[in-house]
Amino acid sequence: MSVGDSEMVYNRMSGIARMVYELAPDFSAAGYILFALVFIMSAIVYKLGFARKISFWRNVVIYTFLFIGCLVLTFLAFFLPIVEGLIVAAAILIIYRVRRMNEHKNDSVVQ
Repeated sequence: MSVGDSEMVYNRMSGIARMVYELAPDFSAAGYILFALVFIMSAIVYKLGFARKISFWRNVVIYTFLFIGCLVLTFLAFFLPIVEGLIVAAAILIIYRVRRMNEHKNDSVVQ
């Protein structure tokens, strides 16, 4: 791969992927860090928006499939803003959860 090709790839990377590759000690560590970011953010979004109280083994199955799905998302995260989108989704779900808790708290005080 020539210097021009690697520079073109670097310029096309999404913002967080580029930052991870700049700050990581080597390229393989950067890939693992990007995968960890995708998995952690996906787990947060799942927990905030979709999780229900289920048994432990069902939770293990869900997080296993989430882990496998994040492998695919990591390949997309190099050039698409996957991590950025997950951060926005988590922020929206956190705001929703806080507002819902405040409304529930106000309703219980009024009654």
